[in-house]
Amino acid sequence: MTIGKSSHRDNRRSSDASSPAEPRPAGQDHTPTIGRILAEARLAAGLTVDEVSTDTRVRVPIVHAIEEDDFSRCGGDFYARGHIRSLARAVGADGEALLARYDEIHGTEPVRLAPVATLDAKRIRADRGRPTWTTAMLVAIVAVVVLIGFNLVSGKAGKAPVGAASSPLPSASASASTSPSDTPAQPPAPAPSVAPIAAAPADKVTVKLVADSGASWVSALDGDGKSLFQNNLDQGQDQTFTDPKQIKLVIGNAAAVHLYVNGKDLGPAGKDGQVVHLTYTPGDPQAG
Repeated sequence: MTIGKSSHRDNRRSSDASSPAEPRPAGQDHTPTIGRILAEARLAAGLTVDEVSTDTRVRVPIVHAIEEDDFSRCGGDFYARGHIRSLARAVGADGEALLARYDEIHGTEPVRLAPVATLDAKRIRADRGRPTWTTAMLVAIVAVVVLIGFNLVSGKAGKAPVGAASSPLPSASASASTSPSDTPAQPPAPAPSVAPIAAAPADKVTVKLVADSGASWVSALDGDGKSLFQNNLDQGQDQTFTDPKQIKLVIGNAAAVHLYVNGKDLGPAGKDGQVVHLTYTPGDPQAG
């Protein structure tokens, strides 16, 4: 970790902050640029570029470029907005204000997330028409109880001949017990599954993302191309997506995200810092 070099570079960037590369709208010539605001906030927080890079997992050259208002190295507006949000959170700046200014200058629109409540309501309505294991088990148990009661009543009626009065009556315990051949076997209860999403329906694709080793930007689309999720997935957080057709993913930092698809553990989505594009469909998970 080269703290000395970072400090020298920070001092040089502070002295050159009067000539940023970002264009300024008319009437706002004295407003600090996005890069200058982030750089001054970092210096005020007593952080080096290396420390900010370690905290946000944004590479050091990209941090330097953003502080110089050069967003060409981010790989597009989507990743530029994500980097600005992460850097602002790390140095204590107002990320929403910086994003609003970025959208105003570069002509981009804020990312609109799909309402989670609407998606959950659709899934609930789709699942209401399907029979559940609980209902099937209750029906089977009621049928077994009715059959046992019918056998007991029939057995008592058949054991009432004229000469039966001279024979001793069977005890309560003997009459209540039945042979194994007379009692239908109940279906065994399904064994609990240890997989995180092993109970996913076979006619759907189910993808679970777990940020177990860092943060990553994630974009998820359903089979109709509608956005399910577009945001930063911080370490310790997880997201689960289900669709009858397919799930398309874009993962910005593939090594930080652990994949579970259709009940199978696929491990990390890729390498450290790698951007991957994945598509999954129902059945055996094979990335497209």
